[in-house]
Amino acid sequence: MSTRSPDDPTAVLVLGIETSCDETAAAVVDGHGRVRSSVVATQHELHAEYGGVVPEIASRAHLEHLLPVLRRAVDQAGVAMSDLDAIAVGHRPGLIGALLVGTSAAKGLALALEIPLIGVDHVHAHLVAGLLDAPPVAFPSLGLVVSGGHSSLYLVPDPISPILLGRTIDDAIGEAFDKVAAMLDLGHPGGPEVERLAANGDADAFDFPVANLGKDRLDFSFSGLKTAVLYAAKGQPGRTPPILDERRRADLAASFQSATIKAVRRNLRRAFEQHPEVRGLLVGGGVSANQAVRHMLETESAARKIELRLPPLEFCVDNGAMIAGLGARRLAAGESDGLDLAPAATSRSAVQPG
Repeated sequence: MSTRSPDDPTAVLVLGIETSCDETAAAVVDGHGRVRSSVVATQHELHAEYGGVVPEIASRAHLEHLLPVLRRAVDQAGVAMSDLDAIAVGHRPGLIGALLVGTSAAKGLALALEIPLIGVDHVHAHLVAGLLDAPPVAFPSLGLVVSGGHSSLYLVPDPISPILLGRTIDDAIGEAFDKVAAMLDLGHPGGPEVERLAANGDADAFDFPVANLGKDRLDFSFSGLKTAVLYAAKGQPGRTPPILDERRRADLAASFQSATIKAVRRNLRRAFEQHPEVRGLLVGGGVSANQAVRHMLETESAARKIELRLPPLEFCVDNGAMIAGLGARRLAAGESDGLDLAPAATSRSAVQPG
């Protein structure tokens, strides 16, 4: 058991464990958000032939990868298990079988080391990714998570209590990227492949729809856009399909990417109008690695003279450092969980009244 006090953030060390989907990850982060180590084992090759993540395969791979990943994370941090002050684990949302692997390991470590166990919401942790190895940011801020499973906007008075403003009502933005990649016969994961192809296409070639759910709503919808791309790529039922050559594929990718960016930009602008008090924008999730998305976020933030926090590319994808980073903030606030901490498939984000 560590003898160092959590009251001293320079001394606190938190081990973060992430197993919500198809990355097995662990990291050690200190109380100032400095990343001492970060190890990620991906499963892309295991799921590529299926065009998406297979839950049973993911769970079995986590069982195989987790112990070596944990050992590497602690070794790379230059510490011993006995030096840790808390174990943080992403326990929601995600694939239940995958989450069980991580939460079970976290409970065992916390019990054996006699240190606090801290449950972390995976989506909320993405908002902390841009605060790792970085100076403090001003609050309140807006928060945006754009990933394979989530498209969510938050008001963030502080990192441990974000308030949900809007989310996708159907496909997440990253899920739409992956499905469009499949339509265009690209690989998995599809997001980077669509971005690569879009760089050679005309973003104005197709006028794809951007769902408008109401002028005051901050929710997202990408299912209609996905269907429009499908018809443009494969043709409508009963009609002769178009020739899907390289030019058309590139134009489809560019036009689709442009439409998704328009959807995010519109909701961001609405959120800024509804919350003029915000002083920053925290962004996380795999789609935040997209360079066109990053450029839009930089432009919108600069226009309002607010601070933008984009995570480094290595922390855009699922990782243990963001889990440990948010865990360290919960620990500093005096929060922890019992050994009855249960994994959950969905998030329990607070929704702003009205």
